[in-house]
Amino acid sequence: MVLNLQKVGLKKEGNWILKDINWKIEKGEHWTLLGLNGAGKTALLHMLCSYYFPTEGQVNVIGRQFGKDVLGEQLRQQIGIVSSILKQRIYGTDSAYQVVLSGAFASIGLYETPTDEMRAKAQQLLKDLDCFSYANRAYRTLSQGEQQRVLIGRALMNDPKLLILDEPTNGLDFIAREKLLESIEHISQGENAASIIYVTHHVEEIIPTFSKTLLLKDGRVFNQGPTNAMINSENLTEFFGVPVEVDWTERRPRLRKK
Repeated sequence: MVLNLQKVGLKKEGNWILKDINWKIEKGEHWTLLGLNGAGKTALLHMLCSYYFPTEGQVNVIGRQFGKDVLGEQLRQQIGIVSSILKQRIYGTDSAYQVVLSGAFASIGLYETPTDEMRAKAQQLLKDLDCFSYANRAYRTLSQGEQQRVLIGRALMNDPKLLILDEPTNGLDFIAREKLLESIEHISQGENAASIIYVTHHVEEIIPTFSKTLLLKDGRVFNQGPTNAMINSENLTEFFGVPVEVDWTERRPRLRKK
């Protein structure tokens, strides 16, 4: 079991941010976490990474139970994450290669001497993610799509059991978005691939590898299950509160307002 949340709630400043969250992810499963802005997605991610502790309920991530086991950095080293907050913290003068290598130490910047094995792995990840051609370029000179690929490489350096991609296509044009989604699909199919949680509020980003979907609304689980059962006109009309139509083309959903 990669993730097991049972009746989880989170209260901040007297308000329930999350309530009655039940969610299980088995090894090898890839999930979409779909919700509008303000649904509680960020709070839930912070909890999974042990930055927040639940007010109620039980949280178990990668075999570590909150309240019983040592968490913090030991847990986070087993979780790869790509987020806008991380992107802002990366040193722009570091090369793409250095950024990926820093993932071996879960550090911002490279302060320790990497082993030959680490260097070989970083180079292979750059190749796998189609980043090798700009491995020596400064991170700040890369396009947004290139930066996201580099951050995914960084997240994979420690062979995480869980990979969290928090709205990774924000700010990308259509072509860059599709290239990044192709890379994610490729990663998900690798041997011993990490379970992926792909966080978004764009239905059209749900690629075939994400066979399960959790719909989060107002801090609660609206519904969850197989993606093709979650992403349909009737369910999303109720979820979004406006009439919508879902069309599936080449195993990808497309959303439009009625």
